[in-house]
Amino acid sequence: MALITLFTAAKPFRDPFIATIQRNAIQSWLQLGPEVEVLLVGDEPGMAEVAREFDIRHLPNVEHNHWGTPLVRSLFEQVRQASDNPIMSIVNADILLMSDFVEAILQVAAQAKEFLIVGRRWGLDIDEPMVFSSGWQERLRADIQSRGQLHPNFSIDYFVFTYHQYQDIPDFVIGRPQWDNWMIYHARQNGWPVIDATSTVTVVHQNHDYRHLPGGKPPHFLEEGRKNRQLAGGERMKLTILDANKRLVHGRLKPQRFTLERMFRRIEVWLLGRSWHGLEWRFIRLVRRLRKMVGERIPEGWMAGGLKRE
Repeated sequence: MALITLFTAAKPFRDPFIATIQRNAIQSWLQLGPEVEVLLVGDEPGMAEVAREFDIRHLPNVEHNHWGTPLVRSLFEQVRQASDNPIMSIVNADILLMSDFVEAILQVAAQAKEFLIVGRRWGLDIDEPMVFSSGWQERLRADIQSRGQLHPNFSIDYFVFTYHQYQDIPDFVIGRPQWDNWMIYHARQNGWPVIDATSTVTVVHQNHDYRHLPGGKPPHFLEEGRKNRQLAGGERMKLTILDANKRLVHGRLKPQRFTLERMFRRIEVWLLGRSWHGLEWRFIRLVRRLRKMVGERIPEGWMAGGLKRE
């Protein structure tokens, strides 16, 4: 019986490259075992055919904005109506997952009633269909170690939470800025532990450009991106993985370690909560630059094959 509902709102499968990396991602999820139920949500071209090919459920009836982009709220509602598994996870459709993803979720669920799990991703250039034969995870980890790049704390590609959380979501659209930051902000506001699983869970982002968006522009330049930022409430609500207050290490939840990067981040968030004008923003930018200067590239304890001993 499944315990985890993993769902995604994939991009159209028309572009051969986008289709390849999305098919790679979906197939990696199907290797996660019986604990995971995979759902494709939305009505993008090619989605129904891929769902039939891989024998997974497809939920096409999603609300859109007037640009035709799916609403995050509607995605969550459709999934809750279709599946009552106790744990939910929304994952971007270009993300490769491995067995440590499920292991980490089960470890967290044994220690917390409500939670939000997030983590940094590793970027990798993959432009061919992957072969999911014996040893594929070991091969992928070796590939990460040789040519992967750890992406920053603001690149958030998966969320894991319980069925009863996130019942009231603003009308964000998927694939545009700051709805993901709001997810972390909302968890912190509700007192749910926000868990950085980077040291335990290795997720891979298959690198791509923005050819699927209007004009090939990054999403923060689009009007939809500006609307999302407005709904999210501005800069103070723009939390990232760096704002997680827990970490998962060797299967146990622990408080986040003190680092200079986190210290500057706390100062930055505090300053953003005040009424600043004109020249005062220079001070915020200075704090932000200092944070980036001392930022950690590699998470504490991470190795391609697992964790170092603490």
